Amino acid sequence: MPVSFNHGGLYPELLEDLPPSLKRELEGIRESLSPYTQRVYLVGGGVRDLLRRRIEGKEIPIVDLDIEIYGIEPPLFDRIMGKMGAHGVGKSFFVYKYREHIDMSLPRIESKKGRGHRGFAVELARDERSASRRRDFTVNALMLDIFTGKLLDFWGGVRDIEERTLRVVDSQKFGEDSLRVLRGVQFAARFGYRIEPQSLRIMEGLPLDDLSHERIFWEFEKLFKGEFLHYGLYYLLRLGIDRKIFALRFRPFLSAAKELIRARRGGVEELSKFYFLYIFANYSHRSYLFFLERLKAPREYHRIFRRQKGVPKIRTPRFLAALSLRFPLKEYLGNYLPDVRERGEALGLWERGFRAVTPKELLQEGFEGEALGRELRRRNLEAIRNRFKGRE
Repeated sequence: MPVSFNHGGLYPELLEDLPPSLKRELEGIRESLSPYTQRVYLVGGGVRDLLRRRIEGKEIPIVDLDIEIYGIEPPLFDRIMGKMGAHGVGKSFFVYKYREHIDMSLPRIESKKGRGHRGFAVELARDERSASRRRDFTVNALMLDIFTGKLLDFWGGVRDIEERTLRVVDSQKFGEDSLRVLRGVQFAARFGYRIEPQSLRIMEGLPLDDLSHERIFWEFEKLFKGEFLHYGLYYLLRLGIDRKIFALRFRPFLSAAKELIRARRGGVEELSKFYFLYIFANYSHRSYLFFLERLKAPREYHRIFRRQKGVPKIRTPRFLAALSLRFPLKEYLGNYLPDVRERGEALGLWERGFRAVTPKELLQEGFEGEALGRELRRRNLEAIRNRFKGRE
């Protein structure tokens, strides 16, 4: 029987679902704040994921918590945070870091005054409803009282979790930060949620030219790690992000989406965050470097992609052996295809690459420097041709 959660209902069992370490921290927070206020709530993604665990029946990890504190003024809040050993991470925004995984803040209302993510005026919110209005999607606007387990759901977030839907809370507030468009795409890719039509229209109309490369890549990397990569691809195209960020129009959606599903099911876990970009680049017929530069991707991505090759339609033993001169096939981003792994393991190329001759042997023959590298590749390729002759 489905679990039902209602606005204003008491659900202390949700707090019991927290990991033991966070439950202990929360108990300490209750003790520290109870002399001053009883209006203290878990907000944002932590509440969303606690409800998703119950409604969707999934083991969703809860790592970080955001806590909003009502009923006290900023000077007193600052003194309490000082006593608790919390550190300010933007005092004008009333936000403090408590321990490694908990942020504590006063409720705030933000108004757009300038360009970019710093162009906001911030003031203290006095009630829970107005504070929650600034959230992007209804599933992120839920609030859970840390003392009683009372659930506040002003915008229908529980319904949208049940229906696996992303819905904008407030169109004006949403449009004040265009990064929320990318957040919607990565939420869809991570949760397998659809974006409802009116919210799509709001998102589609927002430009993305005021976003820094760092903020763009941060959201894209979350997308890369999503369980439902094909959802992310669909909304990336539906919202015109391929044009707005990469200045291209991506067309082969269905075939690329099928590849993304294969990659999620058959890929190597250690490489999972690279498959989306690999497949997107291959189907765009653009170099990996083009996308890495557009996203200002970190060095780790350049290191992985500089050695990669696309996936040919016919993957012969000779191709796989030649590719394994670069790295074992378990490091190839095309290894999500079943035949690549099966053949790689059968040929002994999955864990270690092909080697008929080693650099040490060529050093003993007097080769060195660039000449050694050229001769090493020539001899190994010759050995591959001889070994796999007639097996194309």
